[in-house]
Amino acid sequence: MFGGTFGGNIMNEEGPSFILAGNAPYENRGCEAIVRGTVKILREHFKGPRFICISRFSSDEQFNRQQTGERDEAITHLQTRGRMSREQALRNFWRPYTWSYVHKRYFRPEMLKYLEYQKMIPHLDDAAAVLSVGGDNYSLDYGVPTLFTDLDDIAIEKRRPIVLWGASVGPFDKIPEYEGYMARHLREVTGIFARESVTIDYLRGIGVVENVYPVSDPAFMMDPEKPAGIEDEISIEEDSIGINLSPLMANYVTGGDLDRWTELAASIVAGVAARTGMRVYMIPHVTVPDSNDYEFMSRAVARIRDGREKITLVPPRYSAAETKWIIGKMAVFAGARTHATVAALSSGVPTLSFAYSIKARGINRDLFGKDDNCLGPDMLAPETITEKISSMLSQRSQIQSYLRSTIPSVQEGAMRAGKYLRNILDD
Repeated sequence: MFGGTFGGNIMNEEGPSFILAGNAPYENRGCEAIVRGTVKILREHFKGPRFICISRFSSDEQFNRQQTGERDEAITHLQTRGRMSREQALRNFWRPYTWSYVHKRYFRPEMLKYLEYQKMIPHLDDAAAVLSVGGDNYSLDYGVPTLFTDLDDIAIEKRRPIVLWGASVGPFDKIPEYEGYMARHLREVTGIFARESVTIDYLRGIGVVENVYPVSDPAFMMDPEKPAGIEDEISIEEDSIGINLSPLMANYVTGGDLDRWTELAASIVAGVAARTGMRVYMIPHVTVPDSNDYEFMSRAVARIRDGREKITLVPPRYSAAETKWIIGKMAVFAGARTHATVAALSSGVPTLSFAYSIKARGINRDLFGKDDNCLGPDMLAPETITEKISSMLSQRSQIQSYLRSTIPSVQEGAMRAGKYLRNILDD
């Protein structure tokens, strides 16, 4: 199917090269957690693997920070180019890239994908496989996922295995014609390594079955790391509550009204602090320029009048592994960002998920057999959340015991992805 070249690539002296494409920057700690977990999985199944991470960055400065700050010598970072808006084209009209983009956009649109992934293409011939990472890219949550179907098409055209790695997929039923296209497209990729059963059920419903493999999210495999010198910056008290809230939730909770969501978030945090009497740590997990948890939670905390002395806003400088260490110290954690809740669950912390898509419900359903610990956007009232957290505190020991017995099997599911991939490449 793939030209019979993978045995040589996998067993060469340098070790196989894997392209990890489709991620956002490490400032989205979920994206970093996916990379760290994936690297750990593949090192278990392949000897001396190397990794080309091609991700989306909002600026060259952001890319350079990640590239120079990378601590794993086996990882090389590259920058992809997203679709350019009219405003971006006008702002950068003097750049040669802009003229090339505009020409292809209007006269040769079928070539646009090669411009987007031009820095990846030279590495394809040596790649054992392309892994489309990012978790929930193949959905309508962030618009039509053309950037990622383009990635698949390039890999297919170049006869490279393309795997949707640890993915939640769909639903696409809001656009029936597009759902039909995606069903055909998804049947053409090498593998869909689905991280939760809701995705598997959805794919089965649109006729995508043969290339679907059940796994767990690779972020379950990321090890926590104690931040150096954290005692000099913030004190992490025992028996505290961790909360992560995101500006993105405004789209689902208040119809896009960010100010109203900020006011509601302030009421939620104040209510939890007052009801439990415990210190509350506000823990950012995504701090990219256009969706910054830290800035949002700072504004929310500033609106709290009483009890603010019991609320600590965690600085945004910690890595994904360091943030997981902090989350792991909490008595209970409540989070909007999926990978913040994965960090909590994999640390054995009772976790309440603020769920706006299938991914949170699917992960919880697979872990607990139900999604009682998920609250949808229509349930995010301060009274509901404080009551739920209080209930989880009263059941803390039982939940912790259950997680201790269950998480190892979830991590086995994450590790199984490496076995599936190895079997595909050896076939």
